[in-house]
Amino acid sequence: MSSVKRVGEHESLENAHGRRARLYPRDIVVGACGNRYATEFYEGYLPRGTAAHLLTAGGVVGVVASAHARHGPPTELSVIGPLTDPAGAALSLENLSLRAPPPTRSPPATVVVVGSSMSAGKTTTAASLVNGWTRAGLTAAAGKVTGSGSGKDRWMYEDAGASAVVDFLDFGMPSTFGYPIERLHATMIGIRDELARRGSDAVVLELADGLLQADTAALLAFLPGFADAVVLAVRDALSAVAGVRILHDLGAPVRAISGLVTASPLASREAVAATGLDVLSPAALANGAAVELLSPGEAVLA
Repeated sequence: MSSVKRVGEHESLENAHGRRARLYPRDIVVGACGNRYATEFYEGYLPRGTAAHLLTAGGVVGVVASAHARHGPPTELSVIGPLTDPAGAALSLENLSLRAPPPTRSPPATVVVVGSSMSAGKTTTAASLVNGWTRAGLTAAAGKVTGSGSGKDRWMYEDAGASAVVDFLDFGMPSTFGYPIERLHATMIGIRDELARRGSDAVVLELADGLLQADTAALLAFLPGFADAVVLAVRDALSAVAGVRILHDLGAPVRAISGLVTASPLASREAVAATGLDVLSPAALANGAAVELLSPGEAVLA
């Protein structure tokens, strides 16, 4: 629990219903301490004293170590103390996390969306997959494996028609940056298995940040044998070439390219020529290509 000392970059905070509530000095807010890795926003770490910053609009609290030039000083907080249970013990998301589901014997079709960088179009791609599957009559679900706590991605998945959404928050982590890779790998499997338990025909899982971020890079090694298909979201054709080669070298089943590159027909043609993979826009995914990705196929690298 913290008091708002000075309102900065984050002028509002998501409430329990997902609405962003305007912040004012001396407001009392409840957040979760954590780290943040965002190349286009803040790099932040756990607070060590009473001075802290608001790292995300979702309520992750830490101390900013660096910031993208596009963003101003963070909202400053004064830490009052932890929320406690009736016995006086400090509470955390771990107290509310899902139990690991039993391993599924029949995994649903699983597509993993990764990106060349932050803000490459990963969440839009994942939501478009969900929408395409839902429009085809499948029970589609979505999960966010890594990232920093916020409701934004969850709402996008639900708006696209997801029958169920499970993410790292449900497994007790306000932000995944800094957790051991073993925990993140187990969470990736746990999210897939929980969505299977809820009756999903097809599942899309999104990994945050870019391929060079340490946690994402480590999780890529587990995709062969886990993902039926990988979709790479990129901003431009050069990123597509580099990203496909990274995934190809790891044996990951990269099947298509999407993301912001699809806004440019010329850049899309460059990516197709350089990689040999289909470049699929959000509209194409929603209008049938998402279903086609569930069919067996092979990755190609020109």
